[in-house]
Amino acid sequence: MPKLPRPREVQKVLKILEFYPVRQSGSHIVYKDSSGKRITLPVHGGKTISPGVFFSILKDLNINEKDFWGMF
Repeated sequence: MPKLPRPREVQKVLKILEFYPVRQSGSHIVYKDSSGKRITLPVHGGKTISPGVFFSILKDLNINEKDFWGMF
């Protein structure tokens, strides 16, 4: 089982990759970068992000799990 991040860790990586929050709908924050690419991040308290959502975000960012954890 891969190590799964908490929303705060994903937010740090999005900031490093120059994504910024544009709006929030309930517990989901939508981030965009300067080219208009959009990432939706679920923020449910201190819970980890589900594997499906985590790997979908990695795919959208065009990075792998090793690169993600290497950004800390």
